[in-house]
Amino acid sequence: MIKSTIKKLESEITGDVLYDKEFREFYSVDASSYKIVPKIIVIPKNERDIINTIKIAKNERISITVRGAGTGLVGSALNSGIILDMKNFSSIRLKKEHVEVGTGVIKGILDKKLQEAKKFFPPNPSIGSFCSIGGMLGNNSSGSRSLKYGSVIDNVKEITFIDGNGKKITLPKNNQVSSKILKTIKNIDRDKFPKVSKNSSGYRTDKIKTKEDTHKIIIGSEGTLGIILSAKLQIKKLPKKIILFVIEYESIKEAAENCIEINKTDPSAIEFVDKNTFDHINYEFDKKSKCLLLVEYDEKIKLIENKFKLISTGKIVKKLQTKKEIAKWWKYRDSSLHYSLKSISKEKRIPHIIEDAAVPLENIPKVFSIINKINKKYKTKSIIYGHAGNGNLHVRLISNRQNLKMIKEIAEEYFQEILRIGGTITAEHGDGLARSEFIKKQYGAKNYQIFKKIKKSFDPNNILNPGKIITDRSSIIENLEKF
Repeated sequence: MIKSTIKKLESEITGDVLYDKEFREFYSVDASSYKIVPKIIVIPKNERDIINTIKIAKNERISITVRGAGTGLVGSALNSGIILDMKNFSSIRLKKEHVEVGTGVIKGILDKKLQEAKKFFPPNPSIGSFCSIGGMLGNNSSGSRSLKYGSVIDNVKEITFIDGNGKKITLPKNNQVSSKILKTIKNIDRDKFPKVSKNSSGYRTDKIKTKEDTHKIIIGSEGTLGIILSAKLQIKKLPKKIILFVIEYESIKEAAENCIEINKTDPSAIEFVDKNTFDHINYEFDKKSKCLLLVEYDEKIKLIENKFKLISTGKIVKKLQTKKEIAKWWKYRDSSLHYSLKSISKEKRIPHIIEDAAVPLENIPKVFSIINKINKKYKTKSIIYGHAGNGNLHVRLISNRQNLKMIKEIAEEYFQEILRIGGTITAEHGDGLARSEFIKKQYGAKNYQIFKKIKKSFDPNNILNPGKIITDRSSIIENLEKF
């Protein structure tokens, strides 16, 4: 069967069709802890290549999983069929209020082009220099400044994609498809959607109120509804001035509680890092300090500064106003994942599974309590950093990664507690292999049935990234890389 599929692809595709072992091995991993060896890799040159690949996959009954830069943390870009690498779709067309980009554009390249025009695209993942726009759309990525500017879903005007039938669609322009989406989602139970400022779990039907919102069904869908070709992204003028405060705290509880008050002053970012990160920073912090908050403002700076100093209960150790200094300290924060990996031996790295929950901000102190209970119960240790202003914490657990039963038990317990306090199982990294099995629990049976109808409508043959978002299987501990 595979030989016949390869033959058909080679006769219909103008781009590359790869199936040698070294290519299949390369595409079997991404930045997650999972590994699945695909059968074929297609690197399309144009949209006709994608349409032909979809038609062949339908006939041959083989899956297609789209891939950007491979920086995802939950295995969203891994599958056993065809991997579709979108790196050739790299066009950038800058307009006054928006930028039109191909799905393969690397965010770092887009940032440089926008900076030349004194503009920026607000979502800024810490891996932003290397991730692709398609991946950001697929995961509904965010970053530190989502506190003020929102996630990807809040910053996109239009998406063009090819669905599982091989049909090219532009939303919200396509009235027929938009009407069908609105009809399908009209009975969703909005009360079951977490009241959080960031959410990348499931299909974000709660964000669709009118026809003009219908493109948002594709954002965060992880390639399960269509292969994105291009998008119109909203852009903003670069702020004229920025100020960044670095505050140290002797207690994590104090920092969490202070974060709630600081958020009332409208910062553009509030970031949390624990001792593991600040131990890697070239600065002598107080020996009693347990964590830091990085708080940024990008408007009304003079007005805000005195107000902020009155509210902050920690010790302000840095007040940064030059671009160079601010960039240096953001680099420290953005390196938290790297520092966490550097601090843990491979054998002790528990996979990226519980690392991206978000809760209503008032409940952020409870998240630290939940993590402490898990550490005591399972004899684990944790490294914590993240977007505290959004109630979004990234947690890296340290223990024996070979104890798969324990990994699954921790995930089930953690997600149960996160949902109990009104949170989401993933704020910005997506569901992938790590969390898709928990979506029904988060949204309830009624909403999950609507999600299934959406999937069936766009991908009736279930060839687009099967096993992600809509799944009957548990994949949380399957396909983990062995050390």
